[in-house]
Amino acid sequence: MEPAFVTSNRWKFSEAEKILNKYGINIVHANIPLEEKRGESVEEIAEDCAIRAFSLLGKPLFVEDSGLFVPSLNGFPGAYSAWALSKIGNEGMMRLLEGKPRDAEFRCCAAYTEDGIHARAFTGSVRGTISGEPRGSGGFGYDPIFVPEGEEKTFAENPSLKGRLSHRAAALQKLGEFLSGRQR
Repeated sequence: MEPAFVTSNRWKFSEAEKILNKYGINIVHANIPLEEKRGESVEEIAEDCAIRAFSLLGKPLFVEDSGLFVPSLNGFPGAYSAWALSKIGNEGMMRLLEGKPRDAEFRCCAAYTEDGIHARAFTGSVRGTISGEPRGSGGFGYDPIFVPEGEEKTFAENPSLKGRLSHRAAALQKLGEFLSGRQR
């Protein structure tokens, strides 16, 4: 079984491929246009996208949705993280947090379906803080400004750290355990 990972983001695909290969799971890249429905949770969005993607591909697949949730901004940008990043960037996020607590949490949901009727959600998260300036050149998105709890470097400064601790890694590890159990 080679489930498809439906994403337009080659970085996410590469990250998922490395993680799932450790479980003996080979994935294929499916870059099909999927408009995300609006929602407050990454689970709701990912599950909906998985069901809709199955209607186009007709094969086992998963999609992923992630968000950066900042309590001092009432959870913003949350499920709107990609949109906020495209509008204000990391610099804008740091400006929004001037004088506010910088605690943050990345959340990710990998939603898997093999029948197009039910999607199974695998969620991971990592807590941390938003740095005062972008640091590092690895990764993508908010990686240059996110410092995971207990660490001093951003995900962009230490990409191997992201591979071990990230919200996406946690969700994909749960998916990998599920799928490898199904292959036995």
